[in-house]
Formats: sequence, structure tokens, C-alpha cells
Amino acid sequence: METRKLGNSDLMITPVGVGAWAIGGGGYAYGWGAQDDLQSIAAIRAALEAGWNWIDTAPVYGLGHSEEVVGRALEGVPDRPYLFSKCSMVWDAAGKISNRLKRESLLRECEASLRRLKVDAIDLYQIHWPNPAEDLEEGWETLMRLKADGKIRWGGVCNFNVAQLKRVSPLGAVTSLQPPYSIISPEVETALLPHCLAENIGVIVYSPMKSGLLTGKMTAERIKAMPDDDFRKGAVQFREPKLSRNLALAGLLREIGAGRGRNPGEVAIAWCLRHPAVTGAIVGVRSAEQLKGVAGAAEFRLTAQEIDRIARFMTENPA
Repeated sequence: METRKLGNSDLMITPVGVGAWAIGGGGYAYGWGAQDDLQSIAAIRAALEAGWNWIDTAPVYGLGHSEEVVGRALEGVPDRPYLFSKCSMVWDAAGKISNRLKRESLLRECEASLRRLKVDAIDLYQIHWPNPAEDLEEGWETLMRLKADGKIRWGGVCNFNVAQLKRVSPLGAVTSLQPPYSIISPEVETALLPHCLAENIGVIVYSPMKSGLLTGKMTAERIKAMPDDDFRKGAVQFREPKLSRNLALAGLLREIGAGRGRNPGEVAIAWCLRHPAVTGAIVGVRSAEQLKGVAGAAEFRLTAQEIDRIARFMTENPA
């Protein structure tokens, strides 16, 4: 499978990697509802067998549970994939989540992630959110310290804007940015992606299928039946007036993919990978069966005519 160099690092990553947000389960503010850990482990191993060579997780996903499941999935795996994790979102005994970028807090988080993942170093360690804003420099300096100490190999950020990237870059080169990016949410094309391309900052995008909306399997009935601890139930793109437009878009992606033996989700991911600034896309899978619907995305490329067709639909249906 094709690999691409991630920013200024020596990481050669496949165009798609395993997203481990959903496998964290439910019972917390950003949960996806209850998950089957054995199915999650099977999904991770199936993705590795398909040639995907990186996993992106975070301690806040399931309040540590996602990292634990990833660690279990990799037990006995001979060729360990790259492991990407994050920091800056912490929780108390009641599960209340807050943001911290203080040095001692980040050092503790890193040690906890290393234990859960059962590794000596994390390949890419990312500041999850640029909050609190006044501690941004302290947070980034701490990641550079962790890199110097060999606890992490490379440092990246998530959800930063251009101004925030420019604030931290003088303190140490930023290897990667992780922004949300999809046909439904293309806002980063305006300034962020051009900046990253110019500054050799790798980009790994999350939610390319908009949390399942563009898989072709979502319906209004399915959304209504979601458990209350699935964050998507209240998300604006999963509610009217946007929902009908988004489901119609998924229908268009199904139509485009059908003629080429591809699923709607693969078309959605390929749309993200078409951008020259995008190094890779995070694809969440919770079962080996789900993987079948997106497994071909790494090698699928849209034609100029197909890209134009999607653009026309979005112009004509702004929701």
C-alpha cells in the first residue's frame, strides 16, 4: 500500500489509519454508546491485516478505555503499527472533563498513556485542543521536552488555527495538524490546509465520513433510535434542517461509487485524500464487518468529473 511522509517526521503512513474514538464506548460526554471490546479488537487487527499502519486514539476516548483496548489489540502483533495519541483533556473522579496544558499535568498524562498502550514511546503525541489558550506555549514546550526525553517520537496538534500554529512553531517544529475535514465540513480548505502545505506540516484529518453520516448506512430512523449517550444524537448535522441534505449527499456518493465498485464511505474518504495538503485520513471502525465498507479507500481516487459533481451538489444544497 502507498505510504506518505508525515510532515517533518520519519513516519511513512498509509493514506488511512484506524480511528479509535468510538471504541472508547459510552458513559461520558463524547461517547458513542456501549461497544463490544472484542469486536473493536477484531476491527483493529483486520485493519492491520489490510495494510493500514497507524492507529489514532486519545486518553479522553472512554476516559482511558480506548487506549486500553488498543493496547490489548496489539498484544502479540509482530509488526506494531505507529501509535498516535493525545493530551490536554483530563477528567476527575466523577468523569467531568476539563482542559489542561500545564507541564506537570501533561507529563502525568503521557505516563498514563504509555501504560495503557503498553509501549515505551508514542510515535505521534498531539495536543488535543488549544485550551486554555494562555497555556499554549507551556503545553508545546512540554511536548518538546517529552520528545527530547524519548517518551514521544514526534509532536503534533489538533484543532489549532493558523494563528495558534504560528504561536507554537518558534518553540519547536510542528509535525502534524489534525483538523475535522469532510465534504460537509470543508472549512479548513480556506486557510489551514494552505498554511500546512507551505510549512511542511502533515495533515491527518478526522471525521471524513462525518461520524458515519456519509457511510450510506445512516437513516433518520437509526439516528432516532441511538442511545442517549451517543453524542451524535444531538449533533447539528444529525438534525434537521441539515440531516435531509446530508442523507441526500450520502445518496449521491452511493451513486458515484456504485459505478466503480465502491461504497459511499470510500467516496467520502477519497474526497478528503484528493487535497494535496492531506497526508492521511482517520477512519473509525468498530468491527471487522465495518472495515469492509471502507477498506478500499486508501487506493481509491476520484476523477475530476466526480469531484465537480459533488461540488455542484453542495452549491445547490447549502442546507
